[in-house]
Amino acid sequence: MRVAIIGGSGGIGGAMVEAFAARTEITQIISLSRSGQSTNHPKVSAAHIDITNEESIANAAATIKQGGEIDYIIIASGILSDGDALQPEKSWRDLDLHSLEQVFRMNTFGPALVGKYFLPLLPRKRRAIFAALSARVGSISDNQIGGWHAYRASKSALNMIIRNFSIELGRRSPDAICVGLHPGTVATNLSAKFSSGVKHNIFTPKQSAEHLLSVLDRLTPADTGKVFDWKGELIPS
Repeated sequence: MRVAIIGGSGGIGGAMVEAFAARTEITQIISLSRSGQSTNHPKVSAAHIDITNEESIANAAATIKQGGEIDYIIIASGILSDGDALQPEKSWRDLDLHSLEQVFRMNTFGPALVGKYFLPLLPRKRRAIFAALSARVGSISDNQIGGWHAYRASKSALNMIIRNFSIELGRRSPDAICVGLHPGTVATNLSAKFSSGVKHNIFTPKQSAEHLLSVLDRLTPADTGKVFDWKGELIPS
């Protein structure tokens, strides 16, 4: 079985690379990132991808296709803040076109284009998974406090893309599963500045990867098109 992890050099993505590599049924993990950073594990190979660039995505998919079908496609990349100019908005007064475009390029447009080129690499006649890291704050019905306009909206839009993909993928590959995953609060660079008020359930990347792989293991085709949290519980749309 082959695995492709987009964002494999990040906190959660890197931990998922290691978790998959420890599984005997997995023969190859392709870790894709802007840096092309890899590990010394014999199962892991590295490749470059920039999910804000369609040509880069297409080239990465074409290279991976040469090795055959992919059983797992995991998108573990995303952006909330860049630590400088880009910050989650507290009010509509903070909205900025450049920031909106930046967040949507990473959190929505990039994963959508990954789907365009990578979904055809999934097998047609056996179980396979396409999963993207989403967020509970992308739930419209669960939103009680507002704010974080760009991030929330980008994840809501991602969830719709996932739903759309699941319908189309189901016609091609009935045993395939397409889902969003909410990892919870994880001690990574993305969440460091915003987790100080969280009193419990702050996970290490390794713990997060273990949770998410456990959720993936339990999914069936009946779950396709949905978003699940790290416990495997359904997140409302």
